[in-house]
Amino acid sequence: MGEGQDVVYECIRCGTKMTKSELERYIDVKCICGYRVFRKVRPDIVKQIAAV
Repeated sequence: MGEGQDVVYECIRCGTKMTKSELERYIDVKCICGYRVFRKVRPDIVKQIAAV
């Protein structure tokens, strides 16, 4: 990831996407639906590695 990009997390229950900086603003890390379990969203870019 580049310098200016922030990590994106997704709520497992409702699918709301939030950045790490948005989650750190709250005292208690929770989604707007009240659920506390998030997963890290993978970037859309797929890395291609040359075979050896």
